[in-house]
Amino acid sequence: MGKITGFMEIERLEEGYEPVSARVRNYKEFVIGLNADQAKLQSARCMDCGTPFCNSGCPVNNIIPDFNDLVYRGDWANAITVLHSTNNFPEFTGRICPAPCEAACTLNVNDDAVGIKSIEHAIIDRAWAEGWVKPVLPKHKTGRSVAVVGSGPAGMAAAQQLARAGHSVTLFEKNDRVGGLLRYGIPDFKMEKSHIDRRVAQMEAEGVVFRTGVLVGALPADSKVTNWAKESISPDELKAQFDAVLLTGGAENSRDLPMPGRELSGIHFAMEFLPQQNKVNAGDKLKGQIRADGKHVVVIGGGDTGSDCVGTSNRHGAKSVTQFEVMPQPPAEEDRPMTWPYWPLKLRTSSSHEEGCEREFAISTKEFIGGEGKDKGKLTGVKTVRVEWQGGRPVEVPGSEQVIKADLVFLAMGFVSPVATVLDAFGVAKDARGNAKATTDFNGGYKTNVDKVFAAGDMRRGQSLVVWAIREGRQAARAVDEYLMGVSDLPR
Repeated sequence: MGKITGFMEIERLEEGYEPVSARVRNYKEFVIGLNADQAKLQSARCMDCGTPFCNSGCPVNNIIPDFNDLVYRGDWANAITVLHSTNNFPEFTGRICPAPCEAACTLNVNDDAVGIKSIEHAIIDRAWAEGWVKPVLPKHKTGRSVAVVGSGPAGMAAAQQLARAGHSVTLFEKNDRVGGLLRYGIPDFKMEKSHIDRRVAQMEAEGVVFRTGVLVGALPADSKVTNWAKESISPDELKAQFDAVLLTGGAENSRDLPMPGRELSGIHFAMEFLPQQNKVNAGDKLKGQIRADGKHVVVIGGGDTGSDCVGTSNRHGAKSVTQFEVMPQPPAEEDRPMTWPYWPLKLRTSSSHEEGCEREFAISTKEFIGGEGKDKGKLTGVKTVRVEWQGGRPVEVPGSEQVIKADLVFLAMGFVSPVATVLDAFGVAKDARGNAKATTDFNGGYKTNVDKVFAAGDMRRGQSLVVWAIREGRQAARAVDEYLMGVSDLPR
C-alpha cells in the first residue's frame, strides 16, 4: 500500500482527450494518458484491500494492488513484470477494456474508483518506451506443433503462451492482417494498429508463424463476414499437419433486423462499415467504400459497436447521426450498494457520443422506408415506435410512430454466434447458442468433442470483451499444453 491515506486525500483524475474539433479530423488516438507523477498519485488511491475485489472483477485476474504499489514507488520495470504475468497485451486492454475491475474496486462503494485502467495504460506505454518489452524465448523446444485458427486477442494470447512453452505454433487468419476484430472492428481512433504490429513482431521473434489470407474451412456464399482470404485449407489438412488445433475465431455473425424494407440500399451491418475504414487507414485502395459524408445516419444498437459507427460517421462528415436503443435510458448513477462489485447498469456516454450524436432510448424500428421515382430502392427513412417495457417485453406506445430521415443505417445490435460452417467443417458440437461446445473445467477444459481440437474466446463463449478473450486464450493454451505434454507450467 503506497500511501495509507491516499484514497482520502487524492481525487480521481481521468485521462484527457484532445478537443473534439481536432480529433474528428483524423483517425488517430486522442486520449492523453497520465504522466509519471499523475500515475503515482492515482496509484496512491489504492487501498490494498484485504480482499481485492478488483482482482476478481478483472477477467484475467490482474494483480492490481501490487502494480499500483510499484508505480507509486517508481518501480515501473517490476510493475510491467507483474502486469505481464497475467495479461499478454495490456496495451489492448488499457485502451479498449470497459474496466470491470474499476466497477469492483472497493473505493467504488462510496467514492470514485481507483483509475486502474489509466494506470495500466501508463505502465505498458512506459514499458514500450523504455524497451522493456522483449521476446520471451522458450528454454527448450517440445517438438510438438499447434495450429491456432483466428488471430484476435484470444488467438494471439494462446499462440504466444504456447510458443513460450516450446511448441511450434502457426497462427492462421483469413484476412490480410493479424488482429481479428482488434484490426478490422475497433476504429483506429480507439486503438491504433501499430500496437498490434509491435506484438506481432515480438511473437515472430518468439517463434510464432503467421499465415494471413488463409481461410480454414469455408464461408457461406451469402456471408457478410469480412473475408479477404486468398487461399483456403481444410480442417482435415490441419489435423493431419498439427498435433493440436485451437479454434479462436470471433463471433462474427451479426444480428440482423428483418423488417419490411430491409432490402433497400443504404442498410449495412456495422461490421461491413468499420473494417472498410480501417483498411483504408492502413493505406489500402478500396472500391465502393461505404461512406457517411453529408448523410443522415441512423445507428441501430446502443452498445460499443454502435458507438464506433457514430465516431466513424462523424469523421466522414455525416450531416446528422442518431443512435437507437430499444432499452429504456439507464439512470445516470448506479445504485452502488445494490450492484457493487458487479458491473452496474447506468448511462454511459462515450467519446464518440460527445463528438455529436442524438441518442434515442426505448425506441423500436418498424420499417425501413424507401424513396420514389429516381430514389426507388434507396433508403430515405426509418419508421419507429416508442416502447414501454412490461414483464420483460417491449410494448408499443399507441400514437408514437414517427419517420426519422435516414440515408444510411448501420445495424449494430451485437453478434449471434461464430460462423457455423467453420465449426461444422471440423465436426465440432455446438451449444444452444451456436458456439463451440466446450467447458472451462480445470481438467479437460476447452476441448471439443473432436480429437485434438480445442476452442476458446468468442468461438466458445460467444460475443464478449477483449479481456475475456485474452483470459480464454491463456487458459486454452494451458489446456493444449497439458494435452500435448501431460503436464503444464503455463499459468491458468
